Amino acid sequence: MSADYPFQVFADEFKGKRVLVTGGTKGMGAATARRFKLSGASVATTGRSELPEGSSADLFVQADISNPAGVQKVVDRIMREWGGIDILVNNAGGTKTEPAGFEGVPDEEWHAMLELNLMAPVRFDRALVPGMVDRGSGAVIHIASIAARMPYPKAEIAYSAAKAALIAYSKSLAKEVAPSGVRVNVISPGFIETPGSAGVIDEIVAQTGMTREGAKQAIIKMLGSLPLGRPGRAEEIAEVVCFLASDRAGFISGVDCAVDGGTIPTV
Repeated sequence: MSADYPFQVFADEFKGKRVLVTGGTKGMGAATARRFKLSGASVATTGRSELPEGSSADLFVQADISNPAGVQKVVDRIMREWGGIDILVNNAGGTKTEPAGFEGVPDEEWHAMLELNLMAPVRFDRALVPGMVDRGSGAVIHIASIAARMPYPKAEIAYSAAKAALIAYSKSLAKEVAPSGVRVNVISPGFIETPGSAGVIDEIVAQTGMTREGAKQAIIKMLGSLPLGRPGRAEEIAEVVCFLASDRAGFISGVDCAVDGGTIPTV
């Protein structure tokens, strides 16, 4: 267990496991990569920028995975050096605010949101899940968003639609590969304090002139509520990822787990 990691970790929990965390250089991806590494896994990550100093990765591929060539670059490197993976965390994603609403989102932005948030996971699954099926075991976790269940008017319309598509695709994939011993699950984070959410706050500040605290409160208001009264931490998402990837979650497949501080209301 690391002295500066906020939760208890068992050093051999994922010993011998090969893990790929896309978008693993910052935020939830970096926390997830670190959590797997602390638990004994061999960890590969991807990122558009260079690997930050102090990263937990054993293998890093700098690539833009929002296009087929970038995904293939990562897959080729992993297959060449590791021969496959045991756990795939499709974490990479992104959004931007679109205050103009549906009329102001051009085709290019729709395509960009779908490529990164839906098609990148589809392509990684298509390349790497067959190896799990052949071995009779594996775990896939897709990081979606509560925006798929609670799409916000005007803001993030293309992102919300892409994440909703990711959830539907994940449930279909889960049913297809479960008989082969491969589990597919989804995590839908709410408001998590990460560099990505900081970027959204910056956009709100630039567009409205609000303070950063005011922009943060605007996000909470847009969500409708946040009963726990605070944004989540990246490590809190990493813990759920590692639980779903572990043998302790061996009877969990096809779920969409909201980790949102209580934001999504009960029916």
